[in-house]
Amino acid sequence: MRVILLKDVKGQGKKGDVVDVSDSYARNYLIKGGYAEQATAVKINDIAQKKAAADFHKAEELKAAREVASQLKGKKFTVKVKAGAGGRLFGSVTAADISSSLADAGYAVDKKKIVLSSPLREAGEYEVELRLFEGVNVKIAVRVEAVSA
Repeated sequence: MRVILLKDVKGQGKKGDVVDVSDSYARNYLIKGGYAEQATAVKINDIAQKKAAADFHKAEELKAAREVASQLKGKKFTVKVKAGAGGRLFGSVTAADISSSLADAGYAVDKKKIVLSSPLREAGEYEVELRLFEGVNVKIAVRVEAVSA
């Protein structure tokens, strides 16, 4: 019997795959457990269209990420942070702070895409990596300026 997997099934395949299994395994385990549904021509065509649409959207996102990466390459951004008398920062500069600095410059980059090994705790210039998409990484310079409180 041909079935369409609704969830990942170990040893059979991933969600959305069309697989051939024995009739009893399909009826008694996969379909009853909600892991699969019987494959019909309409459902198979529907899955093919959904996969094609997902591939198209992924390609568009990749194209947009590459464009943003080319615009960001080699740019410098400044983050101003309050500091005490000795120049020591109050708190630290996090990915959210860098994301807001990028947004001020007109680049919408989510804070989850900014890679920091640890928060920046001192004034200075740092190189920060942005992972915009799978395989699309760019490094930017971030200058942390201390502003007296």
